[in-house]
Formats: sequence, structure tokens, C-alpha cells
Amino acid sequence: MPPPQPLLGGAAPAPARAAPSLLHLLLDTRHRVTTARAAAASSVPASHSSHANDALLLRRAADVADRSAGLTSPHPNFGCVIARPQLNIDSADSWVVGEGFLYAQGTPCAELLAAQEAGEHARGGTAYLNLEPGDCFGDNTAVGSLVQVGITRVVVGLRHPLKHLRGKAIQALRSEGIQVDVVGEDLQSKLFEEALKSCLTVNAPLLYRAAFHVPFSILKYAMTADGKIAASSGHASWVSGKASRGRVSELRGRSDAVIVGGNTVRFDDPRLTARHVKGHVPVRIVMSQSLNLPEEANLWNVNDAYTIVATQRGARRDFQKKLAMKGVEVVEFDMLNPRNVMSYCYDRGYLAVLWECGGTLAASAISASVIHKVCAFWALKIIGGSNAPTPVGELGMNQMTQAINLIDVSYEQIDRDMLMSGFIETIPDLSPIIPSVEEIPSVDPEVSPYEANIISFYKTWDIFGAFSNFSPHPIHMPDENGDYFTWPTVEHYYQAHKFVGVDNPQARDIVQEIKLAKSPEEAARIGRTRQKGFPELVCLIIVFRPVQWQFSTGLGSFLNQTVCIWVRCVGLPVYAV
Repeated sequence: MPPPQPLLGGAAPAPARAAPSLLHLLLDTRHRVTTARAAAASSVPASHSSHANDALLLRRAADVADRSAGLTSPHPNFGCVIARPQLNIDSADSWVVGEGFLYAQGTPCAELLAAQEAGEHARGGTAYLNLEPGDCFGDNTAVGSLVQVGITRVVVGLRHPLKHLRGKAIQALRSEGIQVDVVGEDLQSKLFEEALKSCLTVNAPLLYRAAFHVPFSILKYAMTADGKIAASSGHASWVSGKASRGRVSELRGRSDAVIVGGNTVRFDDPRLTARHVKGHVPVRIVMSQSLNLPEEANLWNVNDAYTIVATQRGARRDFQKKLAMKGVEVVEFDMLNPRNVMSYCYDRGYLAVLWECGGTLAASAISASVIHKVCAFWALKIIGGSNAPTPVGELGMNQMTQAINLIDVSYEQIDRDMLMSGFIETIPDLSPIIPSVEEIPSVDPEVSPYEANIISFYKTWDIFGAFSNFSPHPIHMPDENGDYFTWPTVEHYYQAHKFVGVDNPQARDIVQEIKLAKSPEEAARIGRTRQKGFPELVCLIIVFRPVQWQFSTGLGSFLNQTVCIWVRCVGLPVYAV
């Protein structure tokens, strides 16, 4: 089955075995699209050393953007590095005066953090952004932060891949008199190849999701030197070494969900948690058509991580009820297959999914064109066995010329094992589709983006936004003492008030812990974990009440919107703004 076409106007990736080098393809495409604009950009060509410094600092911005990986759930990765060239210092890294990255959805943007760190040293400097800012929260903090500290030039690695955000921040910066240079448009040099590759890789999940309307999916497996993932008996503990298993935990921490099939549950009884990571733990998804699964399994323990079982409609309704009693979510599909499950994950807002399944399900996922990258751990051991399972089952290919060639392959020695990773699909680069100056991006071509009743929330990769407690809009509401307190988000307020009013010092400590949470995601994690661990500290009354909420929009005005939120509290009244 051929891969789906990009839905946002980007060029379809060529078949893997015919694909040219990723970076040459991208730079050549951008060159053809922007030749006229580049010719008129600047009459003074940048020097070789200037390009080299720009490339180095842009790559640093991409590296900075990746710093929250594994600590929070996957999100668009924004990094900002502010630098001021100094005549007496040759090292571009030494020019850096400030840097920042988006830690999690609902936290301060990278540009603001970098500007705060740089302070007055930023004036007259250059900001390096791996990705064009894309703020769906109704303000222009990213652009405003750079303007206020006196940035005079901005270098952008990639335009934003989402159509309703692409070009908006670049246009806003230029309207403020700031010089904006976009790699491949205003800056054309082979020196930028590695920097551009870093910018693409750090946001591969967002780019794939935008292009194909499915989450970015990695197929991971560990196999012996003779290509087996288990012995003929099914025993597989362990194929790879401890260091490789630690790397797998890192991959899980970078994922919204981990998918396995029924055989993996029956034979391996995995936990699928990111054991090395203190922060984010992905959702675990089990795909099983018949629900022929054990009644007791590690995945049915939802204290450490949430579990979803995807099954065929009508399968073992009695067993579905048992799973539900354990806290496992069961989702029925009219047709259970990888493509439909990925569409479901897309609708849930997932950016990245890790497949840790057996060969049969892996083959089905590859055939459905929902696998974008492969991470294979090779162990230096031989197990043999004509019936021993292999990483990928039947694909219907009869000739070696039909084989799928991986591209942009990398190799890494991990103790005694070797990690080979490569892409099945070229990372889609949607930025050559450049909006005209007159074009005003909107969330809906039939609706003006400045309608007073349109406010986008939470997830920039959702074109209409998501009305969520995680949106970074502070609210002024009473705390545990009845004093008005500015809560960073509704999620902070909601989680804390599960424990407000309980006459117990431990409950009060939990409230303080939630208040200090760095992000709404962490507030939710603390609240849910403490709720499961100390159910006796949670108040039980649930009240539904409309609350007046105040937001700032991109127009600089304030609007009162009536919204409804669920609030757990000890008694009436429910406090409202």
C-alpha cells in the first residue's frame, strides 16, 4: 500500500528505495520555491564564516529544544538561543547570552525564557529558533519577548508546519522591523544541512502528524544476530542487554503511547513503563481482536500507567466489564486494524507512538503505512530455531527488489549491542508552501480568526485548539485558606481542590506540592498519583458550575467567556471568578 499523501500541501515523499538524501532533497525543494524571494532578500551576501556560525547556533537551538524529552508528554519542541557576536571571541558558542525551551504544554515559551536569561545583553543580538513560534493561546508572547529585549535579527530553521500558524510569527517579526532569515529561503548554503536535519528530527512527530494525520510511529524490536526476537518456545527475557533496555525506556518516555498485541501480553506480561524516567509515563495500548487475554496481567495495574485495550466490537463483553472494574479503558472498533487505531490516537491528540509488538502486528502496521521509523537493537548472540519468531511477519513480498529500504540510517554501539535506526518515510518538510504577505491564516476558511468567540486552547497541533484545563491561562481563585490565589492553570486548581478542606497535614502538603508544579501536566500527575495512593484524603463531592473566565486574545483585548469546569470540593459555595 502506498503511503498517504500529505494533507497540508507538502510534496509527497518519494518511495524509500528511490529517495535521495533527506537534506539535499529539502534544500533543493526550498531553493526552487524561494529563488525569487532569496534574490531580493539582501544585496550583501553573508560570508562563509557567518553562515558557519549561524548553522552552529541554530543546531544548538534544536538541541536545546529537545531538553524536555522524556520528562513531559510529547509536544512541539521549541528552542531559542540568543547570541551577540563579540569581536575578540571567535567561538560562536561563547556568544550565547540566553537560551530557553518549552518545557511542557502550558508553560512559558522558549523565547520568553531565553529573553529573560539574556536580559540587557540581548539588545542588538540574534535569536536562533529551530521552529517558527506557533502560539495557539491567544497572545503573541514569543514575538513580543524578542521585540521587547531589542533583538534585531532572527534565524528560523523551519516554518511552522501547521497551515493555520505557518508564516504568522515570521510576518509579525518582520512587521516589527526585525530581520528574519529562514534556512533554505534567505539562507542557502550546504553549511546548514546538519542544522536543518536537527531541526527536522527534533520535531519529527509534529511534522508527520501534520502531513499524514496520524501520530509519528516508531517500530522498536530487539533481535539476536540470527534475526530472532525470542526462542522457539516464546521465551524472550532478555534478547538485549541492560543498557539497551535503558534506551528503550527513554524511547517510551518520548512517546504518548506504547502499543503491543495480545501475544506480547500472554507470553511476556510486560509493564511497559518508562522505568528510568521520573516524569512522563506513556499510555499503554493493547490491540486484541478476540480479547483472548489473561485475567491477571501487569498491564491491568493502572496505578503506574493508564491502559487502553482496543478490540473488535462485541468481543467478550463479560471480560470487558472485568477490565473496566480494574480501571482499564476498553475501546471497541468496527474494524480493528493499525490504521484505525492510529486515527483514534490522532483524535486523542497523540504526537508519538512506540510499537513494541510481535512480528504479525508489526507487519500489519508496516503494510498499513503507519510506521515511519524503525529502531532495531541487535544482540551478539545466536538462538536458532526454524519456528523462532522474527521481528516482522509476512508482508507479501516475493522478490528482494520489493524490500523496503530504510533511509537516513544511523548506528550506535550500546554496550555489547548495536542500535540501528532508520526512516521508512522521509521526514515531511511542509515549509516550502509559503503564505503570501496578503494571506491571513485562519483556523477555518469560512470564519475570520478575529471573531470574538474563537479562542484556541492547549494543543498547537490541533487546528481548532482543545478546550483544556492545561491551557496556560492563570485564574484567580481561592486556595485552601480561602484567600484568592493566582493558579497557573485550571488543572492546578482542579487537582489541588481534590484535597482542599481535608483536616490532615498530608493533604495540605499535597496541595502545596500541586501549587508548585512546573506545568499543568505535572500538577495532573501529582494529583492523580496522590489520589490513587491516598484515596482517604480526597473529598468526594463533585459540583458542576459555570465559571466566568478571563482571557487575553491576540488583539490585546480581554474577553469574559462562560465555560464549565468540573470542580471537586468539600462543600458549597463553589468559588467563581
